[in-house]
Amino acid sequence: MLTPRERDVMSLVAQGHSNDEIADRLFLSPLTVKTHVNRAMSKLGARDRAQLVVAAYQSGLVLPGTG
Repeated sequence: MLTPRERDVMSLVAQGHSNDEIADRLFLSPLTVKTHVNRAMSKLGARDRAQLVVAAYQSGLVLPGTG
């Protein structure tokens, strides 16, 4: 199960934001964002960011046209 912050980061990844952009938006360091991305990928069994994006859409976390 993802933490609320991991879901926030995953949503922004799915919207096409870079780690630096996510860090600025959420007031985090880029390294912290990278950690959240890696933990979400690990928990969901995603091999890369693309699979994380697919998981975000499949779960309904992000809807087409809302990014």
